Amino acid sequence: MTNYLEFEKPLAEIEGKAEELRAMARANEEMDVEKEALALDRKAEDMLGDLYKDLTAWRKCQVARHPDRPHCKDYIEALFTEYTPLAGDRNFADDHAVMGGLARLGDVPVVVMGQEKGNDTKSRIERNFGMARPEGYRKVIRLMDLADRFNLPVIMLVDTPGAYPGKGAEERGQSEAIARATERSLNVKSPVISVIIGEGGSGGAVALATANTVMMLEHSIYSVISPEGCASILWKDAEKMREAAEALRLTAQDLKELGVIDRIISEPVGGAQRARADTIAAVGQALEVELTALMKKAKGDALIRDRRKKFLDMGSKGLAA
Repeated sequence: MTNYLEFEKPLAEIEGKAEELRAMARANEEMDVEKEALALDRKAEDMLGDLYKDLTAWRKCQVARHPDRPHCKDYIEALFTEYTPLAGDRNFADDHAVMGGLARLGDVPVVVMGQEKGNDTKSRIERNFGMARPEGYRKVIRLMDLADRFNLPVIMLVDTPGAYPGKGAEERGQSEAIARATERSLNVKSPVISVIIGEGGSGGAVALATANTVMMLEHSIYSVISPEGCASILWKDAEKMREAAEALRLTAQDLKELGVIDRIISEPVGGAQRARADTIAAVGQALEVELTALMKKAKGDALIRDRRKKFLDMGSKGLAA
């Protein structure tokens, strides 16, 4: 069953009518409705292209949060072989919002990790909707330590509305854990690549997006705060999220222009949720290209210097102007 977003309602009506016609034909074999159904299919295809041709920032937020988009677990299962999950932070607990371990991307051994939101009620609750607690970020640090020790490239998949803001998380040092994860990312001697596959929310995303190369899917978002949170603070009205989304410059296109990210990975027409396999394949291809380039480009301390310079230079264009 297709989950339609609010702005896709006209499309839902057309595709629904086409399906109704075909259902009637299946119930009555004497009916021939394929010509009418195909006409509706063509109309739906044209409408889909028009809807996604020039999405507003708020609509991109909706697409980035679509429940049918492929999540971290989907990418790991499809792109990586010999995946061996590693659990726990060796201090408090295992945070299921963060998954990661050892794997191979093609023939290259890597450490892969990311936030997992879950895909149904049970798994979303188990994964805490992708909102990591301190032990999740300490797991990230542990995995980076492992990568550094064995000189393994690090691949991070970002998909979170933000770090978990609960009382227990704060008591166990949420901000300190995020800061140390970010610091550890800056000091890994092997190549580090991050891909924002859905939502990149606040410091909870930065901890897994401090990389030599940061890529974003075409309709993903990356921002210091959600549009709803921004609107609540600035206008005391969460309903102004559309204005906030525009002001935050959170789209992949804006962030590429600002120099915050390095590459945009195209999505199929209609978003990743309509062609999951194609999207996953595109991410895999981009990862292989960037990883090959990084492994040839520099090693050890040079990678650390390049990574640090990349983040220190962010915003310098605007300041110079």
